[in-house]
Amino acid sequence: MQKFAPVHVVSLFLITLLLSTGCANHDVVKKDEGFTPAPVVRQTDPPKTDQGASSETSSTPIDIREVTPSTASDTSQQNQQTSANEKLQSALNKIYFNFDSAGLSESARSTLAKNAETLASKPIAKIRIEGNCDERGSAEYNLALGERRAKAAQQYLVTMGVNSDRLTTVSYGKEKPSAGGNDEAAWASNRRAEFIIATP
Repeated sequence: MQKFAPVHVVSLFLITLLLSTGCANHDVVKKDEGFTPAPVVRQTDPPKTDQGASSETSSTPIDIREVTPSTASDTSQQNQQTSANEKLQSALNKIYFNFDSAGLSESARSTLAKNAETLASKPIAKIRIEGNCDERGSAEYNLALGERRAKAAQQYLVTMGVNSDRLTTVSYGKEKPSAGGNDEAAWASNRRAEFIIATP
């Protein structure tokens, strides 16, 4: 029987080992050639849909507060009231007096009757009657004369059915002339009583 030297045994072992390893590697390469790696799928956030947005919105707490009338509504009501007052004011006509007199002329009575009808259609309106005089005479005298003129107009309106609680009087004497000038036309224009809306 032939004996192998230890060197030969070792060499034979190494050759066998190399051949085995080579074959194994050859097989692995063959197997890997037909292998296609699966695509890598990355996890991403799902796109937001309208439904998701609405559910997110609906989860937001709602602040419920007491509802008060809007400023626009208040302004509209004020404008309407102002317009109504302007119409009423334009419908109330002045009356005029003779020189140094608080007596009511036929023309003044006719005007007061029309004013009473106008006030009857606006029963909540309150009126301030302002007595005025021309520039002649002292301030004290004209204040007293203006008061008598305002009171004469007030009393006539009451006789025409206007509630006295709705009427107040004031005298401006010669302090508020409606016309400038020092002639009879200006003086006649200033001897008057005016009817001013005091409240709605």
